[in-house]
Amino acid sequence: MNTVPFLDLGRLHEKIREPLNEAYHRVMDSAWYCLGPELEAFESEFANYSDVKFCVGVGNGLEALSLLLKVYGIGPGDEVIVPSNTFIATWLAVSGCGAKPVPVEPDVSTHNISPDLISAAITERTKAIIPVHLYGMTADMDLINGIAKKHNILVIEDAAQSQGARYKNRRAGSLGDAAATSFYPGKNLGALGDGGAILTNDEEVANKARKLRNYGSVVKYEHELAGVNSRLDEMQAAFLRVKLSVLDEWNQSRRDVADFYSRRLDKASVIVPNVPNYAEPVWHLYVIRSNERNKLMAYLKNRGVETVVHYPKPPHFQRCYKKFEDLNLPIAENLAKEVISLPIFPGMKSEEINTIINAVRSFQDEK
Repeated sequence: MNTVPFLDLGRLHEKIREPLNEAYHRVMDSAWYCLGPELEAFESEFANYSDVKFCVGVGNGLEALSLLLKVYGIGPGDEVIVPSNTFIATWLAVSGCGAKPVPVEPDVSTHNISPDLISAAITERTKAIIPVHLYGMTADMDLINGIAKKHNILVIEDAAQSQGARYKNRRAGSLGDAAATSFYPGKNLGALGDGGAILTNDEEVANKARKLRNYGSVVKYEHELAGVNSRLDEMQAAFLRVKLSVLDEWNQSRRDVADFYSRRLDKASVIVPNVPNYAEPVWHLYVIRSNERNKLMAYLKNRGVETVVHYPKPPHFQRCYKKFEDLNLPIAENLAKEVISLPIFPGMKSEEINTIINAVRSFQDEK
């Protein structure tokens, strides 16, 4: 029995092997590996792609968020609103700078933070909201920005899963005061190692982020700020330039798979994703829900279909956030019990997609 992989990066890379090899040799031959021309070119190209003025490449997505909070001076005594339903990095960035993460439950139909619940979580200590564009679908940013403006607080997008996604025809990463994204290999725009970036239209924010990522320095051995070492290296920048050139094509492939799933699984006793009319997702993940999640996953595995749970335990139940474990966050907790991510990646074969659909549908038929 052939296995349908959850993600096949080798298959993706094979299609662009030649330009990736050219990028590798270009960097090797240049003998310039940090803060060089490849990074400058990628930052310019990705800023343009994301409809913002500035991009600052950093070491990974968590550090992109952490550095942004530091740029804005957020720290001990401050509060930052975060989704209760997200990967833990969103919370870690906040607690890592000494501030308090304040979780807000999601809209159960989109899994993204619910704008209707944000205002009640705002206090005099609130400095920012971090909406996450989960699974590659943008949060409802007009409503979130309206709340933030009313209370004079920042909006920092966590766009780690949404490179190329649109909200009312505007790109993810251009929808708040600034944004952080991740180039972890499995992302829609993934490096061949770790990487991340800060996106903004504010030149002062970009300049401060550039200093902070490089020991607080622009001129060597002159340190204006107490910075860190978090730089997107030349090799990864070169690889990302290659992948950026095919990102729209790859995202469309994901949309085609997602559309096919949604049409064929709509009546298969699972809950398929809901797409609001404001969103044009890029389907980093295609997440269904089932109240028999574990049985369904085992059934699919026996039929050669790999699945993953994103995420099996919400942040407030993680050991590092034990002090939050008594919070009442039933929506996030219930989603964690029901969600299943089906395989979705560019270049999936039609027989693989049909195998997945038929397996999900037959699970219901055989009960």
